[in-house]
Amino acid sequence: MRAADDLGHPVAVPTPPRRVVCLVPSLTEAIAHTAPEALIGATEWCAHPPGLDVERLRGTKNPHVRRIVELAPDLVVANREENRERHVRFLREAGVPVWVTDIRTVGGALDSMGRLLALIAPGSEPAWLTEARAVWAAPPSAERPRVAVPIWRDPWMFVGADTFAHDVLTRLGAVNVFADLPGRYPEADPDEAADADLVLLPDEPYVFTPDDGPEAFDVPWAPVSGRDLTWYGPSLVEARQRLALALRRA
Repeated sequence: MRAADDLGHPVAVPTPPRRVVCLVPSLTEAIAHTAPEALIGATEWCAHPPGLDVERLRGTKNPHVRRIVELAPDLVVANREENRERHVRFLREAGVPVWVTDIRTVGGALDSMGRLLALIAPGSEPAWLTEARAVWAAPPSAERPRVAVPIWRDPWMFVGADTFAHDVLTRLGAVNVFADLPGRYPEADPDEAADADLVLLPDEPYVFTPDDGPEAFDVPWAPVSGRDLTWYGPSLVEARQRLALALRRA
């Protein structure tokens, strides 16, 4: 079967592929919940679902591409933001089909996963994906709190526009105070968040804690799961409710 990935690249795979390597933690979780028998390899960062028993192939930025070729997968799943183009190119030149996702919105994530999972597990859409579509179809809150979301420090970097996390915030009714800065993850001083009602401090990629992060801001803060903000997969079913509760602290 031939299909086009999110970037329009044609990918030829068996129907369905029986040996899948995934280099994207959130998509690893999605595949594991939908077609666990097909998944043979993932990165060290693929921590969900707990107890996932597949070969680990280093990280998202430095996957063991030679070992992946040796595994002879029917399909490798990658992401434009999380993985490097040169690794995708290496695998394709070695004859390994690679499906690249490009996800920047909640709606885009749901549709992208729908296409990918229909390829890996033909038939009806997974129940968790159908439920996630319903959850995120709800209208945003009318309260419109102004929020800032750092993702790193030294240097300080924040969620900007044109990102999945920004769209998550927007769909919850929040206003991202750094959305007008250039870049998807702009560098900014914490003082520039002074007009925010709330700072959300995620536990990934930087692990913010009560002792590491809040002291830099003069506005209220709330801890949140980085997975709820940035992962697209089965976690979307419950992420909206948890994030909405955090925003009520504004």
